[in-house]
Amino acid sequence: MQTHQNFCRIWVLLLLLHVADGAFTFDLFENIAAPKEGDVRLAGSRSSSEGRVEVYHDGRWGTVCDDGWDIAEAQVVCRQLRFSGAKGVQVGQPYGEATGPIWMDDMICQGTEKHLLNCAFKSWGVTDCTHKEDVGIICENNDNNSKNAIYSLDHSFSLSDELGQLFDSEVGCDFLIILRSPTGHRFEYETEDMICAHKMILLLVPRFNASQGVSNITVDISQSCKPYFPTFLRYIYTRQIDVDLSSIHCLHWMASMFEVKHLMEGTARLFSEVLPEDTLFHTQVSIYNYAVETEDLVLQENCLQYLSWNFQNLTNSPAWPDISVKLLRAILVRSDLVVPNEYFVLQSVENWITDKDEAISLEDQALILNCLRFPMIPVEKLYVLETNSSLYNNHSKLYSEKILKAFQFNVLLFSDLLTNPKFDREERDYHPRLYVDYPWSVTISPSYSSRSLSTPSHNSLIFRSKTINWEANIYRSHYDCSNRRLQCKSLPMARLASHSHYHGNNIVYQNQLLLSCQGKYICHIQDFKSDLAYVTKNATHGLTYPCPDSQYTYQFVVRPVYVRV
Repeated sequence: MQTHQNFCRIWVLLLLLHVADGAFTFDLFENIAAPKEGDVRLAGSRSSSEGRVEVYHDGRWGTVCDDGWDIAEAQVVCRQLRFSGAKGVQVGQPYGEATGPIWMDDMICQGTEKHLLNCAFKSWGVTDCTHKEDVGIICENNDNNSKNAIYSLDHSFSLSDELGQLFDSEVGCDFLIILRSPTGHRFEYETEDMICAHKMILLLVPRFNASQGVSNITVDISQSCKPYFPTFLRYIYTRQIDVDLSSIHCLHWMASMFEVKHLMEGTARLFSEVLPEDTLFHTQVSIYNYAVETEDLVLQENCLQYLSWNFQNLTNSPAWPDISVKLLRAILVRSDLVVPNEYFVLQSVENWITDKDEAISLEDQALILNCLRFPMIPVEKLYVLETNSSLYNNHSKLYSEKILKAFQFNVLLFSDLLTNPKFDREERDYHPRLYVDYPWSVTISPSYSSRSLSTPSHNSLIFRSKTINWEANIYRSHYDCSNRRLQCKSLPMARLASHSHYHGNNIVYQNQLLLSCQGKYICHIQDFKSDLAYVTKNATHGLTYPCPDSQYTYQFVVRPVYVRV
């Protein structure tokens, strides 16, 4: 009886933890008033004097973009929170990535305002930022200011230990899980393994069907994944788990089958550690196919992003001839495809289709070719395409229409293109990918800090004579920044600035910074804001894919895009 009562107490705490995402906080000394319009808070940190800046507007908490942030803006927030002042500004998600709205962007404070909403900014909710650019600050910690002190009681660790011990001991278990693995012969299974669990715990996971009157469940599982099922089941109890590269695939599959959302998303993110390891690309393709099978959109995007960033390596790999039409199309529709130029994409696709001989239907061939951005192909290559293309005769109408469309793009002004009712400026054909060939890109190795390049104002032929001179810099120390009269929020910092500018109202530059790990693969891409891009030194939390010892080179890519004003 006493054991049952103790278990019930633990169960109540587990429900509290489940709702509160693993921890709960009590303020023992003060009643917290409901937030009001313009209130600010610091989130994502255990310290009350630092964190991600969030502001309350229209009944919701939201974040603030780091564009325009300096010590003056931080001073306003810190004083509004009753700290004596600000110590610094943090960028690059040091306090985790938030969800919800981004309320403020392009902040301009004098530093004397009493509230953040008194500063100038675009407008509520008007921003071009993502949550990767949420700003954080560090305030001066006031030892005598006890009003903001919060006392946290975090019982998740000890509670997890107790529930883990309960699972290990099987004391009071009342639900039998039968594991069986196929032998390879039809209707034949190997010896069944049995695990005794607690129905009350498994009610958290509806797919176990641990309802009233049901006392067991049979799970068909592969022999390779069976050893990891107890680990998965223990996670249901404790919400804690150790994952390594040998177990990640099985644990993700189990989480998908039983719809354990947090574990499924967590293991999906861990696949990022695996993707760069296979230079033959069989693993990346296999993981993508698995993600499609399990309908895991997060994992699909993770794989597609890596394959797109490293498309040139993929085309030279043993896995390239065997990728599916679906995967190839999913890659080709993306604008973050890193390639020398669009003609390289065309040649790679044509060779892939030709090598397949008759295995790819004409309909599928056309679907693939329609993903190519013919207006981005250099005019010189377009001119000889009819004679040089191996697929032109089979798809002459498609090629003719695409080439005509490309020539119009190259010889007509944007204002003239807009007069054509069939012209859609949002169509992806008119947007460049990440072209790393001359003249659109320049690379800075670890031993250098600056380089220059000259590009046309736009990909279109009519802008070829209108050039822009760019200077690319990497600042690795505050001394380097001060020499150029720049303030570096964090290091290293990249800068891509133009010395000359074509004053066309319809062209903007969505320039990108590519990080290549040891010259082997692209591990991170980020855009420039106000000519600047900050690169974190922490390869684990900052880079999209890991790079040992942060041994990467910087590649600057100029990307002009037509916009309508």
